[in-house]
Amino acid sequence: MLTDPRIPIVAIVGRPNVGKSTLFNRLVGERDAIVFDTPGVTRDRKYGTVEWAGRTFTVIDTGGYVPRSDDVFEEAIREQAHLAIEEADAVVFVVDAITGLTPLDKELSDILRTSEKPIHLAVNKVDSEYRQQGQPEFYRLGLGEPHSIAALGGRAIGDFLDVITDGFAKKARIPRDKRLKLAVVGKPNVGKSSLVNALLGKRRQVVTDVPGTTRDPIDAILNFQGEEVVLVDTAGLRKRSKIEESIEFYSALRTLKALDRCDVAIIILDGSQGVDKQDVHIVDEVVERHRSAVIAVNKWDLVEKETNTALQYERAIRSRLGLHEHFPMVFVSALTRQRVTNVIEQARIVDAEQRRKITTSKLNKLLMADIEATPPSAKGPKEIRIKYITQVKTAPPLFAFFCNEPKLVPENYRRFLENRLRHHFGFAGVPIGLTFRPK
Repeated sequence: MLTDPRIPIVAIVGRPNVGKSTLFNRLVGERDAIVFDTPGVTRDRKYGTVEWAGRTFTVIDTGGYVPRSDDVFEEAIREQAHLAIEEADAVVFVVDAITGLTPLDKELSDILRTSEKPIHLAVNKVDSEYRQQGQPEFYRLGLGEPHSIAALGGRAIGDFLDVITDGFAKKARIPRDKRLKLAVVGKPNVGKSSLVNALLGKRRQVVTDVPGTTRDPIDAILNFQGEEVVLVDTAGLRKRSKIEESIEFYSALRTLKALDRCDVAIIILDGSQGVDKQDVHIVDEVVERHRSAVIAVNKWDLVEKETNTALQYERAIRSRLGLHEHFPMVFVSALTRQRVTNVIEQARIVDAEQRRKITTSKLNKLLMADIEATPPSAKGPKEIRIKYITQVKTAPPLFAFFCNEPKLVPENYRRFLENRLRHHFGFAGVPIGLTFRPK
């Protein structure tokens, strides 16, 4: 059994207009979710990363939860909240101190208790001692102690974060499973399970043409050239959902969990359809979670071929991916098993790349020449001088640049340095981290 170092997931749920998105924004430290004073604004679930007192967790913002509504919009919100609760390790149930306890709050509390997940009751909009007087009535929900907060102004948020993270482990050094772990990710119906089956040589997963057939990520062990490789297949719902966006986000949550555990992500694209916004979003998730990756363009057997078709397709994909164009690309057909083993071979190369350690002498010899030829320019009178470079981490690699004005190094120059690192040392498919420190 694999050690599971994934980041805990906390879902924020509650009836409409109690301040869930405001709390989400407060926790992640940015105005990421749309906030209006109108019930039902948050339709799709949003998620972000929260760090508190050495602990990290993913927080999910759901739409307002309205049970037993026939309205299709409210049905979507209800379904998404159910999925969030199912996926979460803990739930924050938000109620409104101004409107007080409502029958809907009571109904939701009954639903939450059936989840058998830790439930943290947040009484929001308590921005004064006066409003705190109404807190005791929420004990009637039977969810334990109500925690008074004011998400908009930040009142008591720190204390509440202490409560949420109390059971979460601090980041610890986990013994590395030396087997290569690959997360097979992509939007619904691109052929993730089909690719896993083709690699295993047997029908391990149920495969249909209904998007989101797989419900749970399943670890499969592949013996490849005498070595064990762990495949994690991720997808959406077991049965077709009435609400399309629920399928998409459920799949996205599975992707987050798989990415936390993998060494290399295998991003599956549908060669018969091209790249769309959801594909780009998944690539962005891989990059934001600092995971190395290989792009596998599946269903290549369905594409009409001409001279240089693959090359033209690759150029089109890389143009769409923009700054993430460094991922290697393999064209495969899970149906005919054409070139499917190339995915594993390329993933092994990428994994070896991310574990490389570049000597300090070689770094400074090559990079300092580039820096001298193209020095950084800062806005203002101060001159930026980079004096020394060293690699401080692998898997993925992190390079420290020591300079006199770390905070003044512009973003375009950071990209220049990353490009020069790739030019000299490769790192295809690997995210490169740069940090600037005082000399």
